[in-house]
Amino acid sequence: MLIEMFLVGLALSILKGATLLVSYINNNAFPQPLKESEEAEYLKILADYKEDPKRFPNMYIVENAKNKLIEHNLRLVAHLVKKYEGSGEENDDLISIGTIGLIKGINTYNADKGTRLATYAARCIENEILMYLRSLKKSRGEVSMYDPIGTDKEGNAINLIDVLGTEPDAISDQVESEFEKKAVLDKLKCLSNRERMVIQLRFGLMNSPKKTQREIAKILGISRSYVSRIEKKAVQKLTEEMKDHK
Repeated sequence: MLIEMFLVGLALSILKGATLLVSYINNNAFPQPLKESEEAEYLKILADYKEDPKRFPNMYIVENAKNKLIEHNLRLVAHLVKKYEGSGEENDDLISIGTIGLIKGINTYNADKGTRLATYAARCIENEILMYLRSLKKSRGEVSMYDPIGTDKEGNAINLIDVLGTEPDAISDQVESEFEKKAVLDKLKCLSNRERMVIQLRFGLMNSPKKTQREIAKILGISRSYVSRIEKKAVQKLTEEMKDHK
């Protein structure tokens, strides 16, 4: 019964938050952020409730605190959803998912860790949206080689391509099987010097051994994540060039 009540309450919070957010977006009128003292007061109520629910026989105080924190942070959801407008997904869906992330952030926030609520909530919102988009890709069979699957010790995202790239590289095999190496080398002229070097090292062109992104990063003196961005851009350029070669 308690679980059912919790789920109903969560669903209502999400629905209310998403409805309010759409209204605020349409009217371009978001509530002002809470004052620091107000936010601290509402957060203390939630923290006290987590510690000892019996102290709050009247749940109105707890629900009011939570709703105030949700309502006055909805602008975060609107701001982050804009980053994914080109994802092809319905804006209303992203708003609902972002609102779930905001509610999760407020429910799990711990002021003792020293992170501001807005910073923590923004991370939760974005994580929720990214998980949603990845689940859609997987259900549609659209998993990207560049989708993050974790982080390394330095906090850099690790992509599928990094894991697969340590063996005979999937993309390299695709390039070599579909196009003659001579044609590939000719198409490298469309790349910048740095892009060309990354591709040559990554896929073993010009008789050089294939290298991982981390190895290339050490050679060029840049971060692995930057190598990943250069490679992605270069592959996109080459893909366009290769269309004329088919």
